[in-house]
Amino acid sequence: MSVRLNRRSLLTVTAGLSAPGLALANPTPGWPSQNLRLVVPFTPGGSNDNFARPVAEMLHGSLGRPVVVENRPGAAGSIGAAFVASAPADGHTLLLASSSFATSSTIRRTSFDALDSFDAIQRLCTAPMVVVTKPNSPFRTMGQLVNYARANPGALLYGMAGLGGVGHFAKEAFNLASRLRMEAVPYAGIAPAQADLVAGRIDFLMTTIASVRGLLEAGTVPMIAVSTAERDVDLPNVPTIRESTGIDFEVTVWWGILAPRGVPAPVQQRLNEEIGKAVRVPSYLRFLEAEGARPAPLGLPQFREALREDVLRWRSVATEARITVN
Repeated sequence: MSVRLNRRSLLTVTAGLSAPGLALANPTPGWPSQNLRLVVPFTPGGSNDNFARPVAEMLHGSLGRPVVVENRPGAAGSIGAAFVASAPADGHTLLLASSSFATSSTIRRTSFDALDSFDAIQRLCTAPMVVVTKPNSPFRTMGQLVNYARANPGALLYGMAGLGGVGHFAKEAFNLASRLRMEAVPYAGIAPAQADLVAGRIDFLMTTIASVRGLLEAGTVPMIAVSTAERDVDLPNVPTIRESTGIDFEVTVWWGILAPRGVPAPVQQRLNEEIGKAVRVPSYLRFLEAEGARPAPLGLPQFREALREDVLRWRSVATEARITVN
């Protein structure tokens, strides 16, 4: 489950993104020559879809061409990614990618390569993952949970929404870093995992804030740690996993825009600049806050390197943890 924008909220965000003053004189003559397509490789209504639609509206306002959001779900995002990878590299077809793109592409047989088949255009935002435990859990800190897991190998159960996603990989990375054995319980989505957490059938989840915001706001489950290297500025009283346990571990989730490999450099640069402006517009900042995220745009070389490091990290985790998908 992710925090959704209602129609009025979306209109507010997109109106802010399309405000006068964002458009510049066209530095890329002849482009765009047709409507753009922004492919979301998941179903409508999730965080990927929510991040895509305001950006599409902003690009419409600044480029003067409609940007159509097209949902192409399936195979943990691989179907939509394959479609974009095979599209003409003319800057008219884009992909809304995320950390799960980097993880799932390491273990699925695909027609594309996560690094060689795409140009990294712009990072939109990042967010921490959080550790939440079942109601009335005996573990009030991540340190207590880890100590119990060390004394009782395999006794703790954690939920994850699907095989191959960032939640799956993050937990496997933590098992490797901590040298612990805790048992994974896979679910078709975050909603059934939440239900079992609330019912006490699993011990904890490591997921995004947006995925469990309703439970946190209702005080249903405790949040005992964040996954980032430093404490989150919006959660100053919640320690990091590293701080609580001494284990060298951190994960930051990201969302960004990719394109088929070979888009002309001036088009890449313009897209990078226009999207970078969008994530700083106040209405979009408020939207990101509702999703538990914050803007994190990068220059083209910096995003390219960040994507490369993320994919290589998860490839290493997949190999070491022997993660496979049947």
